[in-house]
Amino acid sequence: MTHLWVRAEQRPNEERVGLTPEGAAALIAAGIRVTVEESHVRAIPIDGYKAAGCEIAPENAWPEAPLDAIIFGLKELPEDGTPLPHRHIMFGHAYKGQHSGRALLQRFKAGGGTLYDLEYLVDEDGRRVAAFGYWAGYAGAAVTLKTWIAQQRGQECPPVGVYPGKDTLNAELLAELDATGTRPRAIVIGALGRVGTGAADLCEAMGVSVTKWDIAETASGGPFPEILEHDLFLNCIFARPGTPVFVPREALNAPRKLTAIGDVACDPDSDYNPVPVYDHATTWEAPALRVATDPVMDVMAIDNLPSMLPVESSQDYAAQLLPSLLTLTDLDSGVWGRADATYKTHIEGL
Repeated sequence: MTHLWVRAEQRPNEERVGLTPEGAAALIAAGIRVTVEESHVRAIPIDGYKAAGCEIAPENAWPEAPLDAIIFGLKELPEDGTPLPHRHIMFGHAYKGQHSGRALLQRFKAGGGTLYDLEYLVDEDGRRVAAFGYWAGYAGAAVTLKTWIAQQRGQECPPVGVYPGKDTLNAELLAELDATGTRPRAIVIGALGRVGTGAADLCEAMGVSVTKWDIAETASGGPFPEILEHDLFLNCIFARPGTPVFVPREALNAPRKLTAIGDVACDPDSDYNPVPVYDHATTWEAPALRVATDPVMDVMAIDNLPSMLPVESSQDYAAQLLPSLLTLTDLDSGVWGRADATYKTHIEGL
């Protein structure tokens, strides 16, 4: 019997989950065994999973799970170097030149396990079957606006946290913006995608004017001086070979209105980083990295933004992913066969 083991997230400020109790009930009805670990932070309580008929395991017990179990989580595993013998469904961040990704792949190779990378679960046309993109864009735009608001006070962005829902976030942000007596101008690159749509929606809900760019506007490859004419720049395009550089390092010393960058895609250690003015992700405790002072330039690059709105983002993502989870009984074809082939391609040569 196919066995899906939903692990607790071990990363700070990560309360999301990729399976709801309703989804778990559907998997069980389809003949899939489901184990859910207890979690002291998960936004969706364990009682719903118990009622759905899931088996319950202690928090962080997944290393001792049966070897035939498929371990399902979202964010990274502890970086302890241990071999990984299980099959894991997760965001590996290992296929786009990330330097930390090689170490993860070596752990899978050493243990004989397999990575089904959530970012590379695709349909027959190569389109991702599920993504947190909309809520990443929404939350990323919110934190970038908070960064700009702090600049108006001569400060740096204070810590951010989890919100019970977007209405609470919006009300807080509107009050902060109104206190400045003005509104910035924003440009979103990748505006036609899920991430860009979320970013633009947040800006428009705040009364912020948004310039929306996508492939057509960036096809020239740059340079893009128009970006510097906006107060905020929201990068919503994931780094890949051929991605243009949107804000080069020399822009820090150029005449500009731009003072706040939201790198929602957040690939600072990728060889294809389109915003090479910073070199590491930011955190919930320190959301923005100051990379210039005259005038200021702050970069927001938190890499688990959807967890600011964990209930809404979990429900949305889980609904998108459930049809694929229902096909876990066949790992040799479809979504899972393609993900396995992608893994094997990247494991070669290690």
